[in-house]
Amino acid sequence: MGETSSGAGEDACHGTIPQGATPLVSRHPLDWFRVFGPGAVIASLTIGAGELIFSSRSGALFGYRLLWFFALILLFKWALVFACARHMVLTGAHPFQRWMEMAGPRGWLPLVFLLLALLCFPIWVCFHAGTVGTLLSWLTGTDGLLHGTAYLLWGIAVLGFVLLLIFTGGYARLERIQITITILMVVAVAVSLFWLNPDWLELAKGFLWPRPFDYPPWVSAYPDIKARPVWVETVTYVGVIGGSGYDYLAYASYLRDKGWGQAGRGMADERLLQAMAKDPAHPNRRWVRACRLDCTLSFLAVLVFTVVFVACGAIVLGPQEKVPSGTNLLALQAEFVTPIYPWLKWVYFAGAFLAMFGTLYGTIEVAPTVLRELVAAAKVGQASSLPRPTSATDTQTGRQEACPTFQMRSTPASQSDENPRETSARCRLGAVWWCGLGGVLLLAGSFAYAFVTEVKAPPGLVALLTPANLFTGVLACGLICLLNCWMDRRFLPSGLRMSQPLRALNWVAGVLFLFLGFKGYWDHGGWRPWAILMGTLGAGWVAAYLWNSGLKSQENSSARSDESE
Repeated sequence: MGETSSGAGEDACHGTIPQGATPLVSRHPLDWFRVFGPGAVIASLTIGAGELIFSSRSGALFGYRLLWFFALILLFKWALVFACARHMVLTGAHPFQRWMEMAGPRGWLPLVFLLLALLCFPIWVCFHAGTVGTLLSWLTGTDGLLHGTAYLLWGIAVLGFVLLLIFTGGYARLERIQITITILMVVAVAVSLFWLNPDWLELAKGFLWPRPFDYPPWVSAYPDIKARPVWVETVTYVGVIGGSGYDYLAYASYLRDKGWGQAGRGMADERLLQAMAKDPAHPNRRWVRACRLDCTLSFLAVLVFTVVFVACGAIVLGPQEKVPSGTNLLALQAEFVTPIYPWLKWVYFAGAFLAMFGTLYGTIEVAPTVLRELVAAAKVGQASSLPRPTSATDTQTGRQEACPTFQMRSTPASQSDENPRETSARCRLGAVWWCGLGGVLLLAGSFAYAFVTEVKAPPGLVALLTPANLFTGVLACGLICLLNCWMDRRFLPSGLRMSQPLRALNWVAGVLFLFLGFKGYWDHGGWRPWAILMGTLGAGWVAAYLWNSGLKSQENSSARSDESE
């Protein structure tokens, strides 16, 4: 028993296929669900806002006309995630580590992503918490109190409770919660779709024939929607449905936590990459199949949710000229199930609350994961914390150390201020508090502004989210797609590179996402969003230059000190 356990641990750590890991070689569909884990997190992050709110909203406004568009966007995002994941599993290098090698001051692009994350994550947290607040205020009958801003106070209370939960659990708890929610919700919405019995021919046409995107005449009853250009409205769906760029960067890190293939063992050196390229049966290459299955199951789940809620919005809300908007983002969708039995609305409310609660929880958990990877990437190249490349000899002889979350080269205590575990803990603490307190401040500021000025309509959550969503869910995805192609070409031997179809999907997706994002920003706010974006790019470039200059000066000072001794 002892030898079996030890061998299994060694197999898992060194990327070999552990005994019983049949999903990597099995052709039985039921075995595939055994590797469905990290992808469930990504799927559930979009289910709350993406499907419950925005898919229903698109169905009410546009009917089935956007189904082909949603399917295309999900295909492109699948290509993005799979390309990123396969690189991580084959090489052990996170995208942030690769981006450090781009032309210009070392690390300028990861710093840009960090600066934009500092702005965008609190906005997303505010949106999710505020959305849960709208549901609770409607259920408790307090939606009309305090000039219609009571939902913001509910949002603050919910966010405080989530922060308490976060500090009592990590990825394992998140994965269990999200998998449970994903399975239960998929079953429930599938039953709902068949009961509603939509016009299946019209639904199929929505996938096959692109048609113009125009608001229905009755949208004039919703000033907040009428004031939004149709282009901005549809691009908002692009950013929300399927997840954001930061979700996908976190997904790559979750593969490290799971220990799939080379992930979690440090970057593979050139010899190991060449050995993998020559051996189609290499364990790391087999782990790519786990990534493909996990990504595919995740996006299939999102597609099912999208179709169901678009159909429900088109059948139930559109004919009644109703649409989720303003501070009523979740209550209308209860009508999807009440025609069966009125009491089912409480089942819907419970499910909607849990879905949005899980999305809020997961969004905050993504932040420390992304920051942890960025800090690890920043340390690469410094003598005190350079990751030890894994070689082919290590893999064959088993001389690799036990695989930690980050495998950094050990340094004497006198030369290292803190170990990687302490660094990860500090990153987690700082990121969670930044997102949590930032979300609280945005909610409290919106409440104070609306309550003190006695505005007729409280601040719109969708309007608040739009600028952040255009970057995190659209522009960031475009950049990652194009950089996937660059990483593949720059760091992998020809035998390990992406297939031509996958590479083409990433190229086309990258160009499309960038076009949609830039056009959406221009239509939303003219030159101002562009100025903010360009300013952030410039700030990242300057910050990286100063950081590298400081490191160089420090190294020179240390060298002179050593010479004097």
